[in-house]
Amino acid sequence: MSGKFLVTLLFSAGLTIAQNAVDSRAMLNQGVTAFKTGNYAQSVQAFQKAVDLDPSFVTARLYLATAYMQQYIPGSESPENRAFADNALREFTRVLDQDPSNSVAMNSIASLYLNQKQWDNAQQWYERIVATNPGDATAYYSMGFIAWSRWYPAYGEARRQLGMKHEAPGPMPAGTVKSDLRARFTPILDHGMQSLEKALALNPQYDDAMAYMNLLIREGADLLDSASEYQSQIAIANDWVDKALAAKRQKAQAMPNSTTPPVSGGGGGDRMPPERIRVSGNVQAALLINRVAPVPPPDTELHGQVTLAVVVAKDGTIKAASVMSGHPMLVGAALDAVRQWTYKPTLLNGQPVEVSTTITVAF
Repeated sequence: MSGKFLVTLLFSAGLTIAQNAVDSRAMLNQGVTAFKTGNYAQSVQAFQKAVDLDPSFVTARLYLATAYMQQYIPGSESPENRAFADNALREFTRVLDQDPSNSVAMNSIASLYLNQKQWDNAQQWYERIVATNPGDATAYYSMGFIAWSRWYPAYGEARRQLGMKHEAPGPMPAGTVKSDLRARFTPILDHGMQSLEKALALNPQYDDAMAYMNLLIREGADLLDSASEYQSQIAIANDWVDKALAAKRQKAQAMPNSTTPPVSGGGGGDRMPPERIRVSGNVQAALLINRVAPVPPPDTELHGQVTLAVVVAKDGTIKAASVMSGHPMLVGAALDAVRQWTYKPTLLNGQPVEVSTTITVAF
């Protein structure tokens, strides 16, 4: 091969690489435009072309993974939906092959596993995240949520076996059910609370972390042996509920409310308190004082969950309820039961307010 031919060949290859890079960025821009308008299928095609033209283009691959993830619907088990999750995981993993410290890819993988209820995989990724970034409060909170998600089904089943109603105080009676539950879940509960403590150390106003701290302490108290120990832990859990509600109120006060008129005659731009605030389902659950159990439809052995969006009135009664998800045959029973529930009134600056929240009813 002559030197002149080799130089020509290398020059041609260089031009091709340069042109591919230019074309790849053009396809990236097309994909971003489609993504911003919600046309995710079209954005996937554009991002894939960008990656094919320049496999080293990490940004394009990250967009491709994100476009797949955007189409994934948590809770849906259709083959198409699973494919969205699998494709997103594959592309985020390839991003990390090129950029091992990419925080967006790591958090997205952890979130995908969390939404698929693959607790072990999600836990491993959140541990990897905090090893890379010890200041990530959300990752610590997520590990607290994972601990509760592992614990709660077994806890609920144990109470059912022991014939303990929802409103029945603990602790659980001594026996095999309690000892088995304690052996299996004490380390998980401890790790969950330690993770939430770290989240709250980083973000002292993290109300969702407070809500799960309340749940882990309140439900874990059932594993104690004496009524006095149990009541002591319940008091601590109640304190976390108060802290969570105070944090919610502080956020509500900090948010601008353009629809709320100023106080008549007030000074300094004071405003009326909002008529309704949003509270997470777990915080609101701690205020429940009357729960009517749902009655499943006759002649059915259906099991599952119904999630409702509800408005709790100022007096604690259910003002409105609508269905978010659930089996059609279970929806009616869930609505009938929840409409009879009563909560302690939620106070903002000493005044009762309506609450928008979610309720999940299990059958």
